[in-house]
Amino acid sequence: MLTTRVGLQMPTGMAYDEWERAGRQLADVLDSSSWWLGDWLVYGKDHYTDRYQRGIRAVGLSYQTLRNYAWVSRRFDLTRRRPALSFQHHAELASMPPEEQDLWLDRAEQRQWTTKQLRGAIRATRPSVPQPSPAAEPMRRLEVPGSRLQWWHKAAEQSGVDFEQWVAATLDSAAATALEEPAGPGEGAEISGPEAVEPPAGPAADVPGDEVRPEERVGRTRPVAISA
Repeated sequence: MLTTRVGLQMPTGMAYDEWERAGRQLADVLDSSSWWLGDWLVYGKDHYTDRYQRGIRAVGLSYQTLRNYAWVSRRFDLTRRRPALSFQHHAELASMPPEEQDLWLDRAEQRQWTTKQLRGAIRATRPSVPQPSPAAEPMRRLEVPGSRLQWWHKAAEQSGVDFEQWVAATLDSAAATALEEPAGPGEGAEISGPEAVEPPAGPAADVPGDEVRPEERVGRTRPVAISA
């Protein structure tokens, strides 16, 4: 088997066992190169403070990638690195205190965990953080005279729908119409106060007690609160 900068030349008739062994060797080289590059950058930062970045540019390597390698290399000195585990195993534990690192390295080595299995085992030991529930939409209260409430109830009954659904649907429809065709001064419903709403226009006979004029009836009824 011949390695070059741009490829790998495999011999003709290679047995499966030899091919598999070659793959393992290549994987080891790839994993080891992460340690090698990390240690290389650590040495450069420690010895050539003002020139090591020039060396990085000269060899054409990604500085961010090298920084990640160097960070893991600094977190594990040579005596604490486990040859049976990959560089990525160590990277998963790099942010932990040394005692916890060694504990998880022991477990991963003894149980022959993959990197994914190690990550899952770590997550399983951490308390789950409850997700914040979405904030409930605040409820508003609308003060209306009792006569209007009776009028609206009657309209909802005639429409054959629940009162609250009728109120919401009527207000949504009015809002959609107003937003599509804004009323000019003097047009549309009269608004008295930020949350006051005029009832839909209708004959006075639709309101209980039609012998009383509307303006007198409104003044004689007690306002009630409904959810809006």
